[in-house]
Formats: sequence, C-alpha cells, structure tokens
Amino acid sequence: MLNNAGKGIIEALRLAFSACKGNVITRMDADDRMHPNKLESMYGELEKQGSGNLVLGLVEYFSEAGIGNGYKRYAEWLNTLTRNQNNFADIYRECAIPSPCWMLYKDDLIACDAFNPNRYPEDYDLAFRFYKQGLNIIGVNSILHYWRDYPERSSRTDPNYLDNRFFDIKLSYFLKLEKEDKDSIVLYGAGKKAKYIAKALREKNLSFTWLTNNPKKIGKEVYGVLLQDQSQLIKREHQKIIIVVSNPKEQELIASKLLEMNNMLGKDYFFFT
Repeated sequence: MLNNAGKGIIEALRLAFSACKGNVITRMDADDRMHPNKLESMYGELEKQGSGNLVLGLVEYFSEAGIGNGYKRYAEWLNTLTRNQNNFADIYRECAIPSPCWMLYKDDLIACDAFNPNRYPEDYDLAFRFYKQGLNIIGVNSILHYWRDYPERSSRTDPNYLDNRFFDIKLSYFLKLEKEDKDSIVLYGAGKKAKYIAKALREKNLSFTWLTNNPKKIGKEVYGVLLQDQSQLIKREHQKIIIVVSNPKEQELIASKLLEMNNMLGKDYFFFT
C-alpha cells in the first residue's frame, strides 16, 4: 500500500509509477472492474508486437443508477475506434484512448513523458502524447474493462475536467502537431464552444476564416472576425478545418461534404466537440 502525500490523481499516478519495477505499464481506477483475462489478453498482444505499440481493450460502463445515453454513446464510439485501430484519427473530438484500459512498455511511456506534465485532464493530455510519439494502436476485440459511473466521480465534479480544459488541450496540440506555418485555418461553427476557440485563436494572433450555417449569424462580426456562409467551405491547399458543431446529424453532413472534396479526417479536418 502506498500513501499519497500529494494531492490529486496526477501525483497519485506519479507515486505509483515511481514504485513500478516491471517493464510493462497499465492503470485503472480502484472502483472499476476488470475482466479476469484483461491483463493476460493485453500483455499477450503487446508481447507479440513489441515496443512502439499501445494495446487497448473494449470498455463498458456500469452504474447502480443506470447509464445515460451520453456515456453509452461515448463507450460505443471508443470501442468502434479500438476495433478499427484508428483511435488517433478522431482524437480531437474526445479522449480517444480509454484511460483505464491501455497497456504499453515502460520505456515507451517514459518516452511519452509518463505522468510528468501537470496538466488536466491528465488522461486526455497523455492520449495526445501517445499520438505525438507515433505509437501504433493494437485493439483487443473484447470487453476487458468495466468503467464505473456515479454522480461524484471527478470527471463530473472536478473543475479540472470542465469543457474549457479539454478545448485548451485540443487547440494546443492542434497548433503543435497539425498546423504548419503555410496552413490557413478554417473554423466551422458559431456556438459557445466555437466562440471559445475563436477567442483563443485571436488571443494567439492567428487569423482564420469563420464559417457557419446559421443564417442569423452570417454577416456578423465576433472578436473582429466576419462570420461567412458555409458555402465558402471549399477544398484548398494547405488548409486545416476545425469543426465545432455538436449536432451528430450536422456532423455527418459536414463530414460527407468534406469527403466528397477529398478531405481526410485527422489530416485536413478535425472535429472539436
């Protein structure tokens, strides 16, 4: 038993990691449950493939009060990504790595700076560092982890997990990993979250084209930027498109239009939701 003299999950993770003596690392929360074969299944895949790989398993939420549609959709989305082993393609949408159901070699985790960054949400930041390191995803196609939900869980109550923290991480890594100096930025969406991104871009003195499908907002200026009609969404060289639209049907329509123009998810356009 280790006693954490620090505060918060990051310091607890650092303490636990400092005590690890093996060459393989995984983690989970104490109130969750794992399948009896979870560790065996994940390690078997990791051992076969070697270093440079990140093994993921499927997850399922459980709760005494029942699971809401939001968490059900999130688990389904995560599991689809894991089955297809393309979690990083949609990493700007949500945390695309199940935080309690991954395994990798210790040296690979150290190369990703382990649990050193003091940045919340810590699981999302680590997911981006896995992505930045270029780790290959290996998906185990069976439910290996049972994720407990309850009203007092940190992701519901801790201010470290508010929407703006997620958006700060998304934009930070987008600018580091996706946008090159020659790239122009297109922001699609005009709701509260899109305005947060717009304000952040303006504060960084970055120019962008702002598009919307809301006729009430077309032609208006916000933060000194003119909102234009979505018809201006066309294929251009050296263009990165940030889509901040919450409605799933609208997302599908936008993605369909972009695919028709030979834009690729995770390369040319990115969902920030």
